[in-house]
Amino acid sequence: MLPKIGIEKFLELKDHHTVIDVRSPSEYYLGHIPGSFNIPLFSDDERAAVGTSYVKEGREQAVKLGLKIVGPKLSNYIDTLNQFAKSKTVLVYCWRGGMRSSSMSWLFSLSGFKPLTLEGGYKTYRRFAQSSFTKPYRFIVLGGKTGSGKTDLLKILKQKGEQVLDLEGLANHKGSAFGWINQSPQPKTEHFENLIFEQLLKLNALKPIWIEDESISIGSVFIPRAIFVQMAESPTIAIEADIKERVKRLAKDYTQCDRQNLIDSVLKIQKKLGLVKAQMCIDLINKGNLLLAIELVLEYYDKTYRYGLSQKKIPPQVFPSEGNLYTLVDQLISMKSNLYT
Repeated sequence: MLPKIGIEKFLELKDHHTVIDVRSPSEYYLGHIPGSFNIPLFSDDERAAVGTSYVKEGREQAVKLGLKIVGPKLSNYIDTLNQFAKSKTVLVYCWRGGMRSSSMSWLFSLSGFKPLTLEGGYKTYRRFAQSSFTKPYRFIVLGGKTGSGKTDLLKILKQKGEQVLDLEGLANHKGSAFGWINQSPQPKTEHFENLIFEQLLKLNALKPIWIEDESISIGSVFIPRAIFVQMAESPTIAIEADIKERVKRLAKDYTQCDRQNLIDSVLKIQKKLGLVKAQMCIDLINKGNLLLAIELVLEYYDKTYRYGLSQKKIPPQVFPSEGNLYTLVDQLISMKSNLYT
């Protein structure tokens, strides 16, 4: 019997050993343990065929079909593992810690590896991750109108040794209708949750954690509701920045792209912006007058921001942004003790 380990031991070991996900490619794409490599026992079509055989013909026939499928691929599994493995100890998981991970662990052991299988599989990991979101965290929510420099401030806070949970960084999206521009493809919500969990594992829940103010969705992904509720109930510092400074920052962040990307983003919010104003923005973009186009769009986002701020359970502390961001960060850090003692 090959050894199995529980989720807590798995999490302890996974940063030191290669982690192998043996589920199908589509399962892996939807969400996986961050840092793991996919060596699927079955392709998506093969998995479907084995499942159909199980339902129609029973377990024995399904196993026979599975063996017929994987037989010619056994050496390929080992070759792929040799490319990924950084030591002889490898951590292996499938969906429930059943036949797929057991079969691959057996094969890996025959090839000289020391596989450790996650008991309960990825399902156990997901359950553990989601339960962690209900733990109490000492969030300090960094708010401010679009273009206030919140992302830059979070980066500097992290450089200064502060605990930071960068949701937009994990989501590959900056939150607005324009937030997808110049970003990598977004993960699925399931995997976004896994990324949040992995970050929280590295942070001390008893100490303050800086986090940017967000709606529950960031582009196409959603913040875990338990985390979002805690954000809504946490103290907020609202950065108040000059409109010219904000426009300048947004022009730097968003205009180094195909102008059609900007137009497509305006079209996403044209009903909320107003059809006339949206067309004005598009005309300005086509003419290259990007600064004025940004100012028009900010009228909508500023209105939305003011409403969101009014819904806070704890009245935000407004903090003016003047001068150097590093100086501002030092001032923010000095306020921390007033928020959490």
